[in-house]
Amino acid sequence: MHTPQTRPPHLHGVTRRALLHAGLAASVTLSTWPFHPSPALSAEEAGQPKRGGMFRVRGRDVPHFDPHLTVHVGTHTTLSFVYSMLVRYRVGAGVPPGTFLIEPDVAERWDMPDDTTYLFHLRHGVKWQNKPPVNGRELVAEDVKFTLDRFLAEKGNPLRYMLEPVDRVEVVDRYTVKFVLQELYVWLLDVLATSRAMWIIARDVVEQFGDLKQPERAISTGPFLPERYEPNVKTVFTRHPAYFLKDQPYVDGVEWLVLGDPSTGLAIYRTGQLDCGPAPGWRVRQHDLESLKQSHPQLRYQDFLFPNSQRLFMRTDQPPFNDVRVRRAIWQAVVGWGRWCHRL
Repeated sequence: MHTPQTRPPHLHGVTRRALLHAGLAASVTLSTWPFHPSPALSAEEAGQPKRGGMFRVRGRDVPHFDPHLTVHVGTHTTLSFVYSMLVRYRVGAGVPPGTFLIEPDVAERWDMPDDTTYLFHLRHGVKWQNKPPVNGRELVAEDVKFTLDRFLAEKGNPLRYMLEPVDRVEVVDRYTVKFVLQELYVWLLDVLATSRAMWIIARDVVEQFGDLKQPERAISTGPFLPERYEPNVKTVFTRHPAYFLKDQPYVDGVEWLVLGDPSTGLAIYRTGQLDCGPAPGWRVRQHDLESLKQSHPQLRYQDFLFPNSQRLFMRTDQPPFNDVRVRRAIWQAVVGWGRWCHRL
């Protein structure tokens, strides 16, 4: 990437901030929380959550329930209710949209003795669902090792590349797991926190059934238990009574509804049968907003820049993106971001 001293004079006015703003400006979206405080509120402003009720939201159908055999977003978002991970992104009141802070999940803490070694120390007393073949036993380091070994060994795993820098996973003791990397990999914690195939699974289940494709094989340590799956209609979850986070989740269950038509989703949202926006991502389409504000004055809404776009679109017929050097500089900045972060 050009330094300030060497880049062409007519590019001196293009800052990193301006480039990022131009790239993100096309991703403005709107989310709605009609019965709950906005995520931008502090915990004090939001108040103490009340226990009970059913949470009804737009969901997705799944091709199957095995997280290591598909990249399908339906599988991974559905399983986010069921499984746990080592670490996760922080959620809840006081966390603005687009903020990605990593916090413990089943790993209560982690250490990095050197640049290519991570030690994850697991919580004690994390229980699997009380259902055969695990029968409510404790989640231990062997479960984590088995999960990561299967993730890396499964030839049909389209997400295997995410952990290719991992050389091996070792069990240190019942509650400690060691990750040994082949090389420096600054994204490891972020990868482990993403809701794409990083769910911890039980060896017992795979050994008994062979794969995890059927819904009854999705056995939980997470906040909810899968209760019923109706293909292309909905998945119903109930609260996991043995969930390791005290008093959570607050709702008794979730109805994860498959809605294909935007107009149908908007109609049932208007009648109170959905607790969040009916569009993908629990949003409301911008052109529906004004009428909803009239019919639903209790609606809480917030505009924000959509944080997880996978593409950067440029107007290559307009400055500065019509200059191939600018486009190459952006490409170099993106692919070299990890190394640059590590040097800071």
